[in-house]
Amino acid sequence: MSEVREAAPWLTKKGRETRARILQTAADLILKHGIAGTQINDVRRAAGVSGSQMTHYFRDKETLITEVIAWQAQTVIDNHTQEGLGDLDSFEALDLWARLLMERQEEYQYVGGCQFGSLAGQLVEASPEIRPDLADGFVRLLELFRKGMRTMRERGELRSEAEPEHLANVLVSAMEGGLLLTQTLRRPESLSDALKGAIAYVKTFAADQRPPS
Repeated sequence: MSEVREAAPWLTKKGRETRARILQTAADLILKHGIAGTQINDVRRAAGVSGSQMTHYFRDKETLITEVIAWQAQTVIDNHTQEGLGDLDSFEALDLWARLLMERQEEYQYVGGCQFGSLAGQLVEASPEIRPDLADGFVRLLELFRKGMRTMRERGELRSEAEPEHLANVLVSAMEGGLLLTQTLRRPESLSDALKGAIAYVKTFAADQRPPS
């Protein structure tokens, strides 16, 4: 489980762990029951904390929901900036990214998918007031790939006509769609094929390849 970087820096290690446990518990309950069906006391009981602990970390339900979204978004960012992936600015890094995603899904037996994506899918229309927070998480993820594609183009590894924003959209969309199908079908081919197809498309813009028709 990843922890939000620099979140609540005034807390002790134990306090940060408790806060993270509350956030994970709240995220799980929201995915199961929605925002309306998840109350502060439900989270408190499920996380095994007292009422005073809840109010110490989160003053109200609105604050908790906002922090859950930020926490899940940061978890996704952390997973995409782990050791070995660098800045997602090479074909080798993209291949490793796909392999790590597949290994993680296999480890969890294709259960869970992308928790941030699932959270966004459930909340974006049901709770339009928090759509900007959800969008910000995806904007940050897309920017990781845009930056990597820009770097590859600047180094001459991608041809000048390669559009970093377009390629970032292709990669992230393939991941999110593939994760959802693999989660639903409980089999790996959907995610595997989506990732392979997206990366193969990026490689058609390699400097030593012919332009795609």
